[in-house]
Amino acid sequence: MLNIYIVRHGQDEDNAKLILNGHRDKMLTALGRQQAKQLAQTLKKIKIDFAGFYVSPLKRAKETAAIIAQGLKLKPAKVLPNLIERDFGIMTGKPTSDIVILCAPRLIMTKEVNYFLNPYGAETFPQLLGRAKKVLAEIKRKHKSGNVLLVTHGDIGKMIFAAYYHLDWLPTIKMFYFKNSDALLLSSGLNPKQAYIAK
Repeated sequence: MLNIYIVRHGQDEDNAKLILNGHRDKMLTALGRQQAKQLAQTLKKIKIDFAGFYVSPLKRAKETAAIIAQGLKLKPAKVLPNLIERDFGIMTGKPTSDIVILCAPRLIMTKEVNYFLNPYGAETFPQLLGRAKKVLAEIKRKHKSGNVLLVTHGDIGKMIFAAYYHLDWLPTIKMFYFKNSDALLLSSGLNPKQAYIAK
């Protein structure tokens, strides 16, 4: 059986300043590094042997992966380009407070965060879900069984979750908030509600 663990990077400089990052390439904050260390400890307690370890090409994910690798004594993660965060288009670098101002009514509002749907130049969630399916197809080609760890980002992480459990993108957005250094387990033995790994 193939088990896929998805983790989101720790807090980065844009997260701390409430800036929409997307493809912006910022480093982790001190809090973000601490979150990554705590995540590594959580994974260590579960005592998992990882057959594969992949990371987004962005610095915040790479730094998180490096901290996890050190904590779990893993070889460095391999970069998987399709794990990159959603392209935010013209919203890249904007304050999160601008989402409602610039994107209404084409947005989904939740308790934790507001999701814009299709500002100019941005990947739509259906496009992102399509990319997530490519990630899963590549992982399944490389690994028939065992445990695989993916270090990625909020929106693409949620769409990989949706693709694995055959969910539509819209209810998945509303289902949960994928916080910094959170972890999800994708496994045929679980239903979506059991996928969240508590710290």
